[in-house]
Amino acid sequence: MAEPSIQTVAQLIEHWRADALNFLRVDAPKVLIIVVVTFGLIRLLKSLTRRLRCLGETKDLPTGLRAQQIRTLSGVVYSAGVFALVFLALLQILPVLGINMGPLLASAGIAGLAIGFGAQALVHDVINGFFILMENQYEVGDTVRVGGITGTVERMTLRATLLRDDQGALSTVPNGKIDVVSNLTRDWAQVALHVSVAYSENSDKVIGVLKEVGKDLGSDPDFSELLVSEPQVPGIERVTGAEVDYMILVKTRPGTQYAVTRELRRRIKERFEKNNIQPGGPGGIFLVQAGPGKET
Repeated sequence: MAEPSIQTVAQLIEHWRADALNFLRVDAPKVLIIVVVTFGLIRLLKSLTRRLRCLGETKDLPTGLRAQQIRTLSGVVYSAGVFALVFLALLQILPVLGINMGPLLASAGIAGLAIGFGAQALVHDVINGFFILMENQYEVGDTVRVGGITGTVERMTLRATLLRDDQGALSTVPNGKIDVVSNLTRDWAQVALHVSVAYSENSDKVIGVLKEVGKDLGSDPDFSELLVSEPQVPGIERVTGAEVDYMILVKTRPGTQYAVTRELRRRIKERFEKNNIQPGGPGGIFLVQAGPGKET
């Protein structure tokens, strides 16, 4: 095979030089303009989403909006916007570089279809998470029951919700698996406490004692701020052969119902002991000191 002559090599170098000069004169400015415009739009998008996050950190939010919604929405807008801008920029740059976009777009369409079939669950999670966020169904710090799990929301993303239950276990629930949301700490919570008392006890006396307990709890400075309304005693809830169940209802601020419930039980126990009221249950009695050396 004959080696290329010096003249052929010189012609090849001249062609390369002409192509390079043509690219620098015509195509390079186009690519540079596309890159600069894309970069500027990304900076503008970043500035807008930063302002959106700053709005979420202020207290002057419109009704129905919350900081978690604003932060997540700004993140979604920024990531989706950057992807769209970069994709459009590539569609403009590649033809300038002489790359045929037809086969690439066809291949991308087939790959996107295959990925779409494999990522249906992920898409379902993201869509459901978006509506959970926008409808303000729950937020970080709320106690909710979703997917058969009850716990406190520690983190939210568009794909999943992380819950910490009362045993300390951290559960990850995909948003696509969430069909029904029970928010236990939204606006107010209600304590429905059943108090079992011996059948022989006078009903008016027991109801009066429970009302006194509720009134004392409402006037206690340590607990009055936790209550939304005054405790109510509707009356007898259930009657069996050996005991009677009474109910006391207390509406509390979100997340405080457990502390209020424990304090109610403590006060009821003390008041029952003071008034010599026997609790329900087999053989359940209070021992009350009647005098020196005597017990009843």
